[in-house]
Amino acid sequence: MAETIADYLVGVFQGKIPEELIVFIISMLPVVELRGGMIAAKLLDVEFIKAFVICYVGNILPIPFILLFIRRIFAFLKRFTATRKLVEKLETSSLRKSDKIKKSRVWGLLTFVAIPLPGTGGWTGSLIAALLDMRIKISFPVIALGVLIANLIMSVFSYGLLGAIGL
Repeated sequence: MAETIADYLVGVFQGKIPEELIVFIISMLPVVELRGGMIAAKLLDVEFIKAFVICYVGNILPIPFILLFIRRIFAFLKRFTATRKLVEKLETSSLRKSDKIKKSRVWGLLTFVAIPLPGTGGWTGSLIAALLDMRIKISFPVIALGVLIANLIMSVFSYGLLGAIGL
């Protein structure tokens, strides 16, 4: 799914904005995150180290805002009939995924964010951490490390093993 979305967005933006900005924007998006960003970077022939840094920064940038504000945003959106069901669905979906995290909190969150599978990643991990009332000074570094590990894994898949180690 991330590959399809990344490919589509590359097609939409290529030639209109710099390749690095395309990669950055894709890495910031929920669902695709850096999984899509690394794929897009490879499709756009962005140098590996530059792609690695851009994807990491793009993926990590929204995390503090999610951790700090998502509960307030959700509470606000629940006041409106048009958005209440969507917010409740997001909360239910995230809390269903949180079972893995509840048992071992830090290690569970790290593993959840680090394994680049659909439905995992920094966005969902941050949402779960916020909904479980995990402290930001604990959850943010864990999520940042998880995003770094996911980036390493995606580097191997997107750029190949030799590209990932700079050869």
